[in-house]
Amino acid sequence: MGKTRSAPTLNDVAREAGVSTATVSRCLNSPERVIEPTRQRVLQAVESLGYTPNFAARVMAAKRSFTIGAIIPTMDNAIFARGLQAFQDELRERGYTLLVSSSAYDPEVEREQIRTLVARGADGLLLIGHARDAEIYEYLDRHQVPSLVAWSYDPAAQRPSVGFRNADAMCELARSVISVGHRRIAMISGMTQGNDRAQGRVEGVRQAMEASGLDTGSLTLIETAYEIDKGAEAFGRLMALTPCPTVVMCGNDVLAAGALREAHRLGIQVPEQVSVTGFDDIELAEIVSPALTTVHVPHREMGRKAACELTAIVEGKSEGRSICINTRVVTRHSLAKPPYQS
Repeated sequence: MGKTRSAPTLNDVAREAGVSTATVSRCLNSPERVIEPTRQRVLQAVESLGYTPNFAARVMAAKRSFTIGAIIPTMDNAIFARGLQAFQDELRERGYTLLVSSSAYDPEVEREQIRTLVARGADGLLLIGHARDAEIYEYLDRHQVPSLVAWSYDPAAQRPSVGFRNADAMCELARSVISVGHRRIAMISGMTQGNDRAQGRVEGVRQAMEASGLDTGSLTLIETAYEIDKGAEAFGRLMALTPCPTVVMCGNDVLAAGALREAHRLGIQVPEQVSVTGFDDIELAEIVSPALTTVHVPHREMGRKAACELTAIVEGKSEGRSICINTRVVTRHSLAKPPYQS
């Protein structure tokens, strides 16, 4: 029986590339500090030998795990997919690994996942929205684990955020809805309890109504889970009202897709009989029929900037800035003038 071949070492790579072990280490950890010909020679040696850096040694030397945790509310739909992909891509470029978990919109589950990620040595955490107990932030401070909030922007909040003003974004869409003549407005929202993004979007509709002289008390609101079936069910309930709304504004594109599906089942034409709007501008918004008028959120820009800022905080290069991402209304075919005036 032959000898078991040992794994290649840093010394092996240095010998193969004709450089010092310090140069190999610098090339792997700070490639921008190594001239291109040398870097290419080292990388070729790494590739030919099949060398894998000793992660544990790197962690001990840097006193960091090079791991970032992210806790998102759901993996059931594409709401967070674009932003999280860009977040991970940017982290990878910076030498970090991403650990993702989902809380199912349950604050107790989120609390447990935060503790688990901290116990696993995460250098920092990405959290969605600001609405959570202060003791969670106190726990993170005690363990010296920085956190950054995304999908919501509030410069006055305790934590830095990279996101957008949900109320302002939905207010702009509601102004567009009102400007084409709608007065009987209904909304299918996500559950607002413990969800500052959903709260902001409802508030945005009310702000636009108030600014236009409409009674905010006339807004018919249904809160439900962010699921297509739930959006369909809520739309059916709204259309059974007398009088029924002329527009149904939805808290996201998933709920709006459900509303469109139920409209088709009921034989209700959109937008000829009722208009429907969404929020987020995920791929679904363009492929449903009719295509959705919605709010475009630049998820990839948000994810990339969140990764840049969080790693800067982890590395002591930033004290934590809040960055506002601009949204815009995208007008498609699901919004038209109301068939009759209220």
